Amino acid sequence: MTRYLLATWEGGGNLPPELGVARRLIERGHQVHVLADPPVEGPAKAAGCSFSPWITAPHRKSLAPEDDLLRDWEFSNPLKLFKHALEVFIAGPADRYAADTRAAIAAQGSEVLLADMMMFGATFSAEAARIPCAALVPNISMRPAQGVPPLGPGFPLAKGPFGRLRDAVMRSISTRVWRGALPGLNHARSTLGLAPITDLWRHYDRLARVLVLTSPSFDFLPPQLPANVRYTGPILDDPSWAGTTWTSPWPAANTDPLILVGLSSTYQDQRATLERIVAALARLPVRALVTMGPALENEPIASASPNVVIVATAPHAAVLPHCAAAITHCGHGTTMRALAAGVPLVCMPMGRDQNDTAARVVERGCGVRIKPTASSAAIRKAVLRVLEPRYAEGARRMRDAIAREAKQIDPATVLEELVDDEQVRLPRVEGHRDRGSRGAAHHDRA
Repeated sequence: MTRYLLATWEGGGNLPPELGVARRLIERGHQVHVLADPPVEGPAKAAGCSFSPWITAPHRKSLAPEDDLLRDWEFSNPLKLFKHALEVFIAGPADRYAADTRAAIAAQGSEVLLADMMMFGATFSAEAARIPCAALVPNISMRPAQGVPPLGPGFPLAKGPFGRLRDAVMRSISTRVWRGALPGLNHARSTLGLAPITDLWRHYDRLARVLVLTSPSFDFLPPQLPANVRYTGPILDDPSWAGTTWTSPWPAANTDPLILVGLSSTYQDQRATLERIVAALARLPVRALVTMGPALENEPIASASPNVVIVATAPHAAVLPHCAAAITHCGHGTTMRALAAGVPLVCMPMGRDQNDTAARVVERGCGVRIKPTASSAAIRKAVLRVLEPRYAEGARRMRDAIAREAKQIDPATVLEELVDDEQVRLPRVEGHRDRGSRGAAHHDRA
């Protein structure tokens, strides 16, 4: 039995896969303690974890929009949002995340730290405590890399010299913005008696493992992965609040195509978009199940059409096997659950990493992308388009790749190896000599 500490935050889509990893470790006889925002206590305990909240570090007290740390719906410029996130969450308060994590490691007797990839302060505490640390990436990889479009705008893969120039310019801008995090992060390191870092991603290279919780056949992979990176495939657990069973509200004789609608579980000012989706589907020969999610529990939407049923929540994993298509904001969890069921997508990304996830859906031939401000007429057109056989074929190819990858690598096994691997029992200290590579990175292209 190993004592793991998971340091994370209430970011919506990051929680189901990260708590899914924790649940798998618990099923194998280990203990997992979760350090996170207070609203995470219920889902953490539902996964079998013990829990304690952030004390000095910034955190959400509730799921209400006014308690959101990032308030990303207020930013139309991705670069301004990025800088804001560095200031209020990633770098500015990194010393407080480090202090809380260090206290939790001591209180819990933690032997391995698991940290959401944005919790830099937490990873520093593992380094100071000399215990192995694995970063969890609960979505597509965010690391800038040659041959991969920089995250943010949702660029497709570069097809020629202009595309490569586009990527080079955006990668340079992204690198400069990330460098702005270094003063805050190095202040956090100084409070732990650690040497400063000069590059965020080199710091990740020194972690015991970096687990990217998505399909390598879905993501855009660089020519070579860092030696400590493992693509584990997506963790497809539904949120605990979604339930586990679903019964169709339509009579069995109704065989019209079923469309699942699910936008963000966190507030992204999505009500108007949902209203246009409902209006669009009401005029199509389909059955539509619209899941509101907890973000809009105080902003209900009514449907005047019998073919559109609106519910507070439903377990997507139970609904998707019956679906012909799904309409989504293209959060990573919803996207992966749909593709694992072979269901094509109408993507309406609203920010964060959603534009880039949508770019991969389109590149893999699994769906179409439209703006979240699209009219009801444009939404109807997109739904009819994605019901064409070619998109179902693309989604089934991705389904088969995800199923194949699930047999090749298990995140719990990777994390158990950290305890037995003498090379990673004590993480190297920044500024000390590197130990060298630790094996080839796993990936399998479809």
